[in-house]
Amino acid sequence: MTDFRLLANQGVRNLTPYQPGKPIEEVERELGITSIIKLASNENPLGPSPKAIASAKQALLTAHIYPDGNCYEFKHILSSFLAIKPEQITVGNGSENLLELIVKSYLNCNDEVIISQYAFLTIPIIIKSYNIKMIIAPAVNWGHHIKNIIDAVNEKTKMIFLVNPNNPTGTYTNKNDFLLLMKSIPPGVIVVSDEAYAEYILRDDYPKTLDYLANYPNLIITRTFSKAYGLAALRFGYAISSPEIADILNRARLPFNVNTIAAKAACAALSDQEHVQKTLLLNTQGMQQIEFGLKKLGLTFIPSIANFITINVSNAIAIYQQLLCEGVIVRPLHAYDMPQYIRVTIGTEQQNARFLTTIEKILAVSA
Repeated sequence: MTDFRLLANQGVRNLTPYQPGKPIEEVERELGITSIIKLASNENPLGPSPKAIASAKQALLTAHIYPDGNCYEFKHILSSFLAIKPEQITVGNGSENLLELIVKSYLNCNDEVIISQYAFLTIPIIIKSYNIKMIIAPAVNWGHHIKNIIDAVNEKTKMIFLVNPNNPTGTYTNKNDFLLLMKSIPPGVIVVSDEAYAEYILRDDYPKTLDYLANYPNLIITRTFSKAYGLAALRFGYAISSPEIADILNRARLPFNVNTIAAKAACAALSDQEHVQKTLLLNTQGMQQIEFGLKKLGLTFIPSIANFITINVSNAIAIYQQLLCEGVIVRPLHAYDMPQYIRVTIGTEQQNARFLTTIEKILAVSA
């Protein structure tokens, strides 16, 4: 009998599949409970902008027509919004699609890639699936350590992935360290700055990577509409780079990798920055609420600048299961070799309060 696993590419057959946060519907089926809250996938608790919803609904009327594969409208709106050129933009089915597109376009089996310890798990999955050697630079205090990344560079290094801020730790690389990285590496090494949570950042020392593009054409920036813009289900992201790199990425991109509904919703979402500001305010207040509650409970956590917080609960799987039975979905981090930690999305005031009350109850029972 043919073993179709052995027929598969070596990089793919040895992968451990990515496990996303459990959907609410799945928990309802498995446990037979309702009134579930999901704080596992760093989604925007406010949802999308009403303008984005309206635009998506209108786009459904032309669902029988193929999308504009070049996303002309979106590129011109984004280029005006960010003061960049349309030819610097590549669109994707979420930023994950773009990360894979970058690997597909620029890496060969003899190349090496550097990522940081505890970096977003999808990136190692993509790299391994293409059977490319990956060097992991040790983290310090749960965050990327730029000197360790620079020290890992050798003659085979082709690309460095920097998740900033990092998921799942919520740590970030400041602008001084980012500039040190760009100055220290050879110009032929591509740096991919994955900035899925960039809209949430309120720190003055967070690097404005767009300002670096003119001097560092080896830089690629990836962003998404899944987080602050609340369009996770529509899967829409974009990359910003030099026109030369964007040209290569657009050659490798499949013609209709994003759909009309997502593109129209993204255009409308960009126009509603008031909704983004409401999202940021809710997140700031929610982070303060969660941090205050955790300190009262004596639980330590990794300080985060994103829309989630990673908490030391000693036995993450056990706490995760107990929270699940109470209708609160969070994310255990054993896949990141962080078996003591859970990651919790910042929700609404009511959702945050329910999480804190529930974990207090669980801890009291197990004490």
